[in-house]
Amino acid sequence: MDILDKIIEHKKKEVAERKGLFPIKLLENSIYFNSPTVSLKHYLQCKDSVGIIAEIKRKSPSKGNINPYVDVERTSIGYMQAGASALSVLTDDAFFGGNNSDLTTARKFNYCPILRKDFIVDEYQIIEAKSIGADAILLLANVLTKEECKIFTTLAHQLGLEVLLETHTLNELDYYLPETDVLGINNRDLKTFTVNIERSLELAVHLPNSVVKVSESGIKTVDDILLLKENGFHGFLMGEQFMKHAKPEKACHELILQLQHALSLKTVNHEN
Repeated sequence: MDILDKIIEHKKKEVAERKGLFPIKLLENSIYFNSPTVSLKHYLQCKDSVGIIAEIKRKSPSKGNINPYVDVERTSIGYMQAGASALSVLTDDAFFGGNNSDLTTARKFNYCPILRKDFIVDEYQIIEAKSIGADAILLLANVLTKEECKIFTTLAHQLGLEVLLETHTLNELDYYLPETDVLGINNRDLKTFTVNIERSLELAVHLPNSVVKVSESGIKTVDDILLLKENGFHGFLMGEQFMKHAKPEKACHELILQLQHALSLKTVNHEN
C-alpha cells in the first residue's frame, strides 16, 4: 500500500467518525454556512493578480515536519498583505498536521478566497468545508471516479463553493467538466511524491486556453512562475517554499516583490 492509499483509507475512517461527532445539522448551524463566498476563479484572473495561492502546511508525508508551530493568524494575514491572490489551508491532521480550526482562523482574519486542501472522499466533507469558512474545495481525480467528481462538484456549487480539480496525468484531464471552476496540475506524483514541474507544461498543451489553470508543487523561483505564466497558467500553489522559513509570510513577500519587478521589466521590454 503506497502513501496515498494509506491516506485515503485513514480518511474514510476519519470521516465516518466525524459524521457521528458532528452531524450535518450541526454543521449547517455554523455562522459561515450561509455566508457569501469569494471566487477563487475570479481572483486568479484579476488583471493585477500575481496568481500565488499561498499555503499553510505544517508537515507532509514526504518531508516530515516543515513548520509545526506556524502561527496561522499571523501567516495568513501576512500572506495577503504580501499580495498573494488566495490562501490554501491543509486541514488533514494525521498526515499534514492541519485541522479545521486552521482554516476558520484564516477565514476570521482575511477576506480572500480560501481553498480547503484535504482528501475529499465523501459529500459530508463538502458540507463541512462550507461550515468552516472555505470558498473552494480540492477534488483529486486520482482518488475519485469521474461520476463522483461530477456529484461532488454539483453539491459544492449548490453550497456556493468552487472546485479546484487536481490532475497529474494525461488520462485524468478527461475528468475536466464544463462546470469545473479551476483545473490544477500537480507536479508531485502522489504515489511516489517525486516532483517535476515539467508535468504542468506537458499537460497544459492538451487544455483549451479558456481553462483557468493552476500549477501545484515544486514551484520555487520567479523564473518558474514566469515560465508557467508563458504557458497559460493563472495560479501557482506554493506551500513548502514559504513554510520552510520561520516567517513564511516574509518569504512570500520577498518572492512577490521579485515577481512584480520581473513582470514590470517584461512589460517595459515588450513596449520598447
